Amino acid sequence: MVRVAIAGAAGRMGRALIEAFGLDSDGSKVTVAKVLSDDPSLGVDSGLLAMGVENRIFTVSDISEYVGDFDVLVDFTTPAATLEHIALCQKHSKAMVIGTTGLNDEQIEKIQDAGRSIPIVFSPNMSIGVNLCFSLLEAATKVLGSEYDIEIFEAHHRHKKDSPSGTAIKMGQVVAETLGRDFEEVAIYDRKGIGDERDRGAIGFATVRAGDIVGDHTVTFAGRGERIEITHKASSRMTFANGAVRAATWIVSKKTGIYSMRDILNSTSEG
Repeated sequence: MVRVAIAGAAGRMGRALIEAFGLDSDGSKVTVAKVLSDDPSLGVDSGLLAMGVENRIFTVSDISEYVGDFDVLVDFTTPAATLEHIALCQKHSKAMVIGTTGLNDEQIEKIQDAGRSIPIVFSPNMSIGVNLCFSLLEAATKVLGSEYDIEIFEAHHRHKKDSPSGTAIKMGQVVAETLGRDFEEVAIYDRKGIGDERDRGAIGFATVRAGDIVGDHTVTFAGRGERIEITHKASSRMTFANGAVRAATWIVSKKTGIYSMRDILNSTSEG
């Protein structure tokens, strides 16, 4: 049985994670649930907090006191909090699953460095369907990319702070890498007023933040007389949480390194 610590247990994603691991009766279980020290849910039964059913795991604010109680830390929090958790896991040789987005280049580099000492699954989106979309995008880009204009649309709930989403950026990176383009040079994040015609090599992004949208992503390949669209729409955070369950049970037996959900899916298909 894989013992799991959840960071940000009181958040929307944290509650979904607790529920998903609670449903995984064979492979894993939540043994530590962390919340902020000033969170009103501190000391509350995390099962009641997440799904209205007791699991007898009460929320804590300092997981350093409970490092002997978990094998892997699942972190969908903020960049600053994630870096603190990485330092703790490195110190105590704990595996990690990181789904935090909004990280800058320096923060991503620190995660990459941590992979030299502990095993980490690091992915902007844990959904099995989204990771399938990455593969579909690679295949479509090889056929269409240089002759078609490429635009990426994403929409999320009004509380999401980073934009474009980590998933949208990853989609753009997959397309750019497949075409042999420098993503930072071809990504266009805003358009306003009168400008030049569209650069054929550009990858455009459009972002919506509204209501309770869980997560929509569409990559459009627009050519003369036709459009091809690859779309993923999440209707529940459980799709991300279920992917995290799969990642947590997989990573604990791996050697040090940085792994993605595509690594997990590939190893499953090979097995």
